[in-house]
Amino acid sequence: MNFSKMNLEGRVAIVTGGSRGLGRGMALALAEAGADVVVTSRTLPALEKVAEEIRTQGRKSLAIECDVSNIKDIQRMVELTRNKLGRIDILVNNAGTIARSSAIEVTEKDWDPVINTILKGSFFCAQAVARVMIPQKKGKIINIGSLTSKIGMPNIIAYVASRGGILQLTKGLAVEWAKYNINVNAIGPGYYKTQQTAPLFADKAWTERTLKRIPLGRIGMPEDLAGIVVFLSSDASDYITGQMIFVDGGWLAM
Repeated sequence: MNFSKMNLEGRVAIVTGGSRGLGRGMALALAEAGADVVVTSRTLPALEKVAEEIRTQGRKSLAIECDVSNIKDIQRMVELTRNKLGRIDILVNNAGTIARSSAIEVTEKDWDPVINTILKGSFFCAQAVARVMIPQKKGKIINIGSLTSKIGMPNIIAYVASRGGILQLTKGLAVEWAKYNINVNAIGPGYYKTQQTAPLFADKAWTERTLKRIPLGRIGMPEDLAGIVVFLSSDASDYITGQMIFVDGGWLAM
């Protein structure tokens, strides 16, 4: 195999939710592989720090404030990227949020932000970027799912519904956009230490039970997604589309 296919030099990537955690980790990995990277979220000061980290790797980077539940924000993100960097080759749909409560107590105010950020946001970001990729006749779109794309879990019903939707969104877009040479895949992380999961890991008993459930015996770290996000962004994955690859330490194998 020609491993130069993993090189992303000359490519431009957008990573939503790129200011921290898994998004930051994937953005840095793409830059290390040679891509120029646009990072977006609703928190511009944190984004600027990530963009500066990317620049220290010798790559170009933009920090763009963007609420992916707002279509006008998405359009602005795409326009700024094209105007400043000239093209868009890779999209990582990572922006997300969560609401924790029993299903019987979920309100519309709990439900809408989760669905709008994860499912609506991922679709309309993909749509906007595909309009750039189609004339280029090539593109890579990577959606972020989770274990809950495959299994149910209690007390996060809006999150479970949205991540399940991400799996079907990935398949549907992959089939529809294959004729344009756009690969649409997804990554399904298991349990990772991030700000979003901090409340879970604060419970020592829960953490111990979770570690026993993971065959590899440890919690995931952002760098554990580096290889898969670079692979799915590169020419090495040109014959893979419509797939969700779980990076979960073996959780789903149990």
